[in-house]
Amino acid sequence: MNAEVGIKGASRAVAGMAVLLLVAMAAGCGTATVVKPSGSSASRAAATPRTSVPKPGQTAVVRRGDTLYALARIHNITPGDLAAWNGLSNPNAIYPGQTLRLYPGGATATATRPAAGSGSATATRPSAPPPAATPAPANSGIGWRWPADGALVGRFVAGETTKQGIDIAGSSGQPVRAAGPGVVVYSGAGLVGYGELIIIKHNEQWLSAYGHNRKRLVNEGQNVKAGDQIAEMGRTGTSRDMLHFEIRYNGKPVDPLQYLPQK
Repeated sequence: MNAEVGIKGASRAVAGMAVLLLVAMAAGCGTATVVKPSGSSASRAAATPRTSVPKPGQTAVVRRGDTLYALARIHNITPGDLAAWNGLSNPNAIYPGQTLRLYPGGATATATRPAAGSGSATATRPSAPPPAATPAPANSGIGWRWPADGALVGRFVAGETTKQGIDIAGSSGQPVRAAGPGVVVYSGAGLVGYGELIIIKHNEQWLSAYGHNRKRLVNEGQNVKAGDQIAEMGRTGTSRDMLHFEIRYNGKPVDPLQYLPQK
């Protein structure tokens, strides 16, 4: 019941920030998708651009209720290009606070002088977008701690859209705790397949996500310390009592086991 989120980290947090994080996660579950806004598919297709107009150096920050398709139309970019430029294998899995690049990676297209006797100038193609998965940084600067007690029943697999974090089995109502200090940027159930979800922003680069909770105990904009209880473990969006936990760096999932202390 997992899905990718292709993910830069949340840049909006605090004080009444109504951000809807649609993190692509939850190993062991079905593919999660964002609930799309109403409207006929014909009208949406009619508004979707057929060719992209890259905007070198520009980005767009995902807000509550945004979809990749809507952002693509707004910025005159095809959904496929917008997904590819941001390493998103599942274009439906984006989350509020995520920064999307409005241009391909590498050098932008430039004109070259025509050879002698040539009738026209030619343009070089933009370089290919970077791969979806990027190496995890060596040091996050955060004193991570385990978010729950229990057996590890699901592991992170780089590049696997259904294995973007780890799963920790437990019992219903068991405490789920903040893995590090930060501010709650999402507390809700807006992502199909992930149940009651909480997202904590630790700094401008790092996020952690906690899915399938039975009950959420914190609100958006609330500051938490490492070890504070933020939820009760449950099985919303999954078939067993468990916590799905992710760590993301600039929106991209990294292996939590590289950062959590060894048991």
